[in-house]
Amino acid sequence: MKTPINALLEASLLRDAAEPFQLSFQDAASPVMEEILFLHNQIMFILIIIITTVLWLIIRGLTGQAYHRYLIEGVTIEIVWTIIPAVILVFIAFPSLKLLYLMDEIVEPGVTVKAIGHQWYWSYEYSDYQTTLGEDSTLEFDSYMIPTSDLQPGDLRLLEVDNRMVVPIDTYVRVLVTGADVLHSFAVPSLAIKMDAVPGRLNQTGFLAKRPGLFYGQCSELCGANHSFMPIVIEAVSMDKYISWLSSLCADL
Repeated sequence: MKTPINALLEASLLRDAAEPFQLSFQDAASPVMEEILFLHNQIMFILIIIITTVLWLIIRGLTGQAYHRYLIEGVTIEIVWTIIPAVILVFIAFPSLKLLYLMDEIVEPGVTVKAIGHQWYWSYEYSDYQTTLGEDSTLEFDSYMIPTSDLQPGDLRLLEVDNRMVVPIDTYVRVLVTGADVLHSFAVPSLAIKMDAVPGRLNQTGFLAKRPGLFYGQCSELCGANHSFMPIVIEAVSMDKYISWLSSLCADL
């Protein structure tokens, strides 16, 4: 497991946690998030070209420079500024559809974790494993935010928890999300996860962590007075460390 100092260093270098006044995305840690960043960059490139062209036309108009008459009226210009936006929309639509289908793709999971939102903390159940308590028992634990007064040097304020959701890297993880009381939302930007936790309903999402690290998220649905104090921390580790973590957790039960 990572020490607090190493966690802070990695979070600051790889941007796996929220930052003050942040405008850009967090770094991708899953294939889906990489596709989201690619689509974002592609659309931004198209927008820069459009904004530059329109701004140039506006400046020419404001400075009083003469236009060719075919640039302000006529059938030709009407056809041009109808076709060009249609082509631009095609270049945006096809990657968007590809990403939507990629996000809905069903993959056979290697690990299944059930995340339950409470007022105001998360609990996790690893239903794939049985504990020493009996066949009907499952591996489960609560995850509370660490108060500011208890933070260690290097910990991230309002983002650290006492028990992290640990998963293996290079393994598809299925997350079953539900709420125990009111609406919550399970969101981890670096892994492209955002799923509503609805009481009485079991929603499903999944991810594949491509690298080890600590990935921070928060509840993204207004759920009450302490909505901003129920963070999510997913720790992706190697398979050996994951098995060791499971063994130590089972031994403590």
